[in-house]
Amino acid sequence: MQQLAYGSWPSPIDAALAAAHDGYPESVGFVGDEVWWTEPRPAEGGRRTLVRRHPDGTEESVLPAPWNVRTRVVEYGGTPWAGTVRDGEPLVVFTNFTDQRLYRFTPGGEPVPLTPVSAVGGGLRWAEPQMMPERGEVWCVLEEFTGEGPSDVRRVPAAVPLDGSAADDRTAVRELAPQRHRFVTGPRLSPDGRRAVWLGWDHPRMPWDGTELVLAEVGEGGVLHDPHVVAGGAEESVCQADWAADGALLYSSDRSGWWNLYRDGEPVCPREEEFGGALWKLGQRWFAPLDSGLVAVVHGRGATRLGILDPENGDVVDAAGPWTEFTATLAVRGERVVGVGASPRSGFEVVEVATPASGPAGGTLAGPARVIGARHTDPVDPALYPEPQIRTFTGPAGREIHAHVYPPHNPGYVAPGGEPPPFVVWAHGGPTSRSPLVLDLEIAYFTSRGIGVAEVDYGGSTGYGREYRNRLREQWGVVDVEDCAAVALALADEGTADRARLAVRGGSAGGWTAAASLVAGGVYACGTISYPVLDLVSFASGETHDFESQYVESLVGPLDEVLGRYVERSPVEHADRVTVPFLLLQGLDDVICPPTQCKRFLARLAETGRPVPHAYLTFEGEGHGFRRADTMVRALEAELSLYTQVFGLSQPGLPVLELTGGSIR
Repeated sequence: MQQLAYGSWPSPIDAALAAAHDGYPESVGFVGDEVWWTEPRPAEGGRRTLVRRHPDGTEESVLPAPWNVRTRVVEYGGTPWAGTVRDGEPLVVFTNFTDQRLYRFTPGGEPVPLTPVSAVGGGLRWAEPQMMPERGEVWCVLEEFTGEGPSDVRRVPAAVPLDGSAADDRTAVRELAPQRHRFVTGPRLSPDGRRAVWLGWDHPRMPWDGTELVLAEVGEGGVLHDPHVVAGGAEESVCQADWAADGALLYSSDRSGWWNLYRDGEPVCPREEEFGGALWKLGQRWFAPLDSGLVAVVHGRGATRLGILDPENGDVVDAAGPWTEFTATLAVRGERVVGVGASPRSGFEVVEVATPASGPAGGTLAGPARVIGARHTDPVDPALYPEPQIRTFTGPAGREIHAHVYPPHNPGYVAPGGEPPPFVVWAHGGPTSRSPLVLDLEIAYFTSRGIGVAEVDYGGSTGYGREYRNRLREQWGVVDVEDCAAVALALADEGTADRARLAVRGGSAGGWTAAASLVAGGVYACGTISYPVLDLVSFASGETHDFESQYVESLVGPLDEVLGRYVERSPVEHADRVTVPFLLLQGLDDVICPPTQCKRFLARLAETGRPVPHAYLTFEGEGHGFRRADTMVRALEAELSLYTQVFGLSQPGLPVLELTGGSIR
């Protein structure tokens, strides 16, 4: 074992390797007995392809580039495809990202458009498709722009003909129900086909604040009528609804303070853990009812597990295996359950679990779990993988702060005794989200070089109940900043991190937290800020997309009542307080946190005349979050270069990030 200073260790985990393994499988589903899913292709322009698992276990990407299976509904998207078997062959519909049209596809043929193009605003967009072959339709959510502004939009459940008759005719798309809410999810049909349920909510609420569960009767011709609310409200978030095989209505609600499962309004498994989550994408599934009466569930407190729930007695048996995190995607067929899981030693994989055919009477034991797709293979020696510590820290007023701490780790190197390592605090996006407990080669990129990482689930994060989530109400820019600082300083105080070599990084809402942390000063020596919110007043006044256009009202307060608070907390108003080097990264096609936010901040910084070393890197063709391999490589190497310059580290061969505005002291 060689002795080298922290942050100067060589590592085979380079930025290209990290970029190649970014992203994970999503939107698993059955097409007959076959399992299909979407999968990222960073090296192919960041597109997502549709993968088919054949009966012999082989995997096939059924759509070549440039097809991109991804929807822009609410900008964060949702389930973009669905499939069935017709005449013995797979029949699939999917949304193509480039034109946002819905297409019909049979393997071996060419995709055929089902929906028209609109030149109005953001056009027509489709999400959460459900095949209705007996009706000759696919049911989905229609997002239709009615003007050029980001909030000139309506959303309704709709039916699209499978025969292509609506490809050039908007009037051939049948709206299933009148617009009732600003936002809706796709309708779920009861087993007898006579009822349907969906979720709806309106500004200024976000779906994790409060939603309404709407039930309607299915009339002649598939029209949904007599819609009425059966659960939810302004302070109750129902994040998913579905039907049991016997016709009982199942839904996940946080009315108890935790997203728990309910059956016809009665709690099935009341626990202080989550059986649901923040509905960022339409079609997310935390539970899936089986024909036997059992229910597959993604659940947990913090990290999530895949389990089988018996509604008769509330017992849950988790699938055996190494996975410590499952995403909000599930598919079931017969006794089979398919999800997507990962662990600190493996990336996300498509996992199948068998359940008892007899249902509750035969017990709730989950059968064997196995990887059936996107199988993890170690791209490097797994001894280089970071080793997480699940920690709880104490913040201001004694509040608990949850975090994952990844100390430097490389079996080939050790630092000189008595030298604490540099650490980077990662603030996740959202902010109503959390950090998953999984193998992330971006983290390994730093830890294998001797730089520690701490992922902070600051107050406001999901996974720890509504009370923890509500800590951020009207406190964004305060609680998140304080919690990240508390973790950073605690690590320094205990000798885990070097007090003089702390950094903060984040993207989107995490970019806001990183920027606000640098404005607050006194903790970090530098920071990396990616596609951030920097100007609250502009963000809340039409400079973002519709879905989050009033999100800030709950995070900061009503703009017309607390304008001074918006100004006081906005980093753009206090660029003069930033005194340490920073890196700013921005996609030029970002409509959620547009480049104008960064430009305005940099202009304010220039007006101060203060010599603050910084770099601003922009990326053509990138939106909110980076998807292209070359972008991720450039961004990751630039970030490491910032740390090497500020912390005095040595990484031979690393491209040097050119900093302007002053020299590093």
